Amino acid sequence: MFKRLSNAIAAAEMFAAAVFAAAVTLLVLLNIVSRAMGQAIYWVDELAIYSMVWMTFLATSAMLKKRQGVSVTILTDCLPTKVRHWLTVFSDLMILAFALFLFILCWRWYNPVSLWQAGFDIQAFQADTFNFMYSENASTIAIKKFWVWLVLPVFALSLAMHALINLYDSIRIAGSAAGEPV
Repeated sequence: MFKRLSNAIAAAEMFAAAVFAAAVTLLVLLNIVSRAMGQAIYWVDELAIYSMVWMTFLATSAMLKKRQGVSVTILTDCLPTKVRHWLTVFSDLMILAFALFLFILCWRWYNPVSLWQAGFDIQAFQADTFNFMYSENASTIAIKKFWVWLVLPVFALSLAMHALINLYDSIRIAGSAAGEPV
């Protein structure tokens, strides 16, 4: 069940990343055309950057789920199969640790408990925590930057789920390669 959920999330991430990639392309083309006509649209650059950031994080999560990351395998190719399997377990464990650490940092940064305790009053939240993230505006787009930064906790959660599923699969494979019951 969790594996199917992870696969569905990865597919949704790849679809969203493709949409963001198309948006980046269209925004850059719009920027070129509008500048060539002498009528530059000032917010296009910032929106293209934010689209690229979201695209990158979403695609990275899905790519790591599918184990399609760039890697140098010259050393691991020389190792016995059993050792390679356990190195895969270690790699999955490190990805999971990174994702959980990133989520903890995002939780502390967004600080939803204190925001809730302040009754979602941004001014009271800022006065209590000296955290001004909810009031920072984007430079040229009429949105708050925390909406852009929301990709980080989304990435951390989806990456943690993917890493946990991959870790489970890796442990099963490494255990069966070592002759241990799984």
